[in-house]
Amino acid sequence: MGNDLSVFQVVLDASPVVQGVMLLLIIASISSWTIIFGKRSVIAKSRRHADQFEASFWSGGDLGTLYRGIETKGRAGTGMQSIFESGFGEFSRLRQIDRLEKSLAALATIGSTSPYVGLFGTVWGIMSAFHGLGDVREATLAAVAPGISEALVTTAMGLFAAIPAVVGYNRFADQVSRLELRFDAFMEEFSTILQRHASMRGVAG
Repeated sequence: MGNDLSVFQVVLDASPVVQGVMLLLIIASISSWTIIFGKRSVIAKSRRHADQFEASFWSGGDLGTLYRGIETKGRAGTGMQSIFESGFGEFSRLRQIDRLEKSLAALATIGSTSPYVGLFGTVWGIMSAFHGLGDVREATLAAVAPGISEALVTTAMGLFAAIPAVVGYNRFADQVSRLELRFDAFMEEFSTILQRHASMRGVAG
């Protein structure tokens, strides 16, 4: 408990600049965790929808509907990408990928800049500590400790904000890439089916 109170006191006694850095890092950390939990839910939901769609499609449940929609739009033989980009069903590719990638840039920014923001607080705390020694004849640990404590706290807060953001970004970027490859593979496979279907209809006609 004493250590918690001492850290809290260091924050209260910190200079306005260092307190501003700490506040900025706290906001960055909260934003990072909010994005992480939200993105985890969105990707899990998208994966479930993909599983349900593919299971329904390959079982024949949506095949007739897709063919009718393609013939209505006059897009037979143009490839699955044009069908998805036209907003057909849950698999509208561009909108889906855009939705999945939303906020990933914010995670990357938090992960890459937070350590530097914490470093700025560290440098400022050390500068304040040495500046305070200018009017002291004999330097003691008690005179230097507050500034060094500020520096260590801002460094720790910078890492606390950056590490989850970097881990979350790498994990989600990999998952989004896998889903995108899955969409592309499905479109290629379905495009082949469409071309086969159009060829058979041409021969039959």
